[in-house]
Amino acid sequence: MSGLMDQSPAQAIPQHVAIIMDGNGRWAASRGLPRVVGHREGAKAVRRSIEAAIGQGVKYLTLFAFSSENWQRPADEVSDLRGLLLQYLRSELKEMHEAGVRLKVIGEHSRFGPNIVAELGAAEAKTANNARLTLVLALSYGGRADILAAAKRAIEEGVPAEALTEHKFASLLATAGIPDPDLVIRTSGEQRLSNFLLWQAAYAELVFLDVLWPDFNEQDFAGAVKTFGARVRRFGARPE
Repeated sequence: MSGLMDQSPAQAIPQHVAIIMDGNGRWAASRGLPRVVGHREGAKAVRRSIEAAIGQGVKYLTLFAFSSENWQRPADEVSDLRGLLLQYLRSELKEMHEAGVRLKVIGEHSRFGPNIVAELGAAEAKTANNARLTLVLALSYGGRADILAAAKRAIEEGVPAEALTEHKFASLLATAGIPDPDLVIRTSGEQRLSNFLLWQAAYAELVFLDVLWPDFNEQDFAGAVKTFGARVRRFGARPE
């Protein structure tokens, strides 16, 4: 994975970038190819995004790899996606580990079956002490389900109403211990969050790109970071 070991430039950057990787199917359809080819090309864009995040000095990169709604897709496409996930883990883990990337998985990934769950668990354990970049894979993830699960945990733990602050609630979400995203990028030209990190992205800067995910590259990533840097973040307050 050449490029992963490049030094980060000294510049103002978002600490956490989250990406809604959209457009694999349209990329394939526009070329008269099966959807699985689009997903395979999309996997290459994942590699480029990791390299770009490290190159820019980003500390957390969250990728919306498979939504809770994606289970409604045709069985053969879901099977292809499961196979690609397993293939990606086996082919990329060694280089990610050597580059100092820590892997964390959020979402109901148990639905992918014991083989993939075991591979994911082993990958998380192997990379647990890495600190250069935390790569968060959102698998079978939905923002509403995340919030609902956190509310249930609060009830199960007997958290009193007066103690249920925003900070406490955030600690019950799947992303506990991870800073909220500063920048959310969505490819393909669509302009919505699609049930992704709904609580966490409350004050994130949103950048929507017309590029389809398989064509997303380091320049696109850098351009989104530059757009982020040009914005004034007020978090609901008026500028002084």
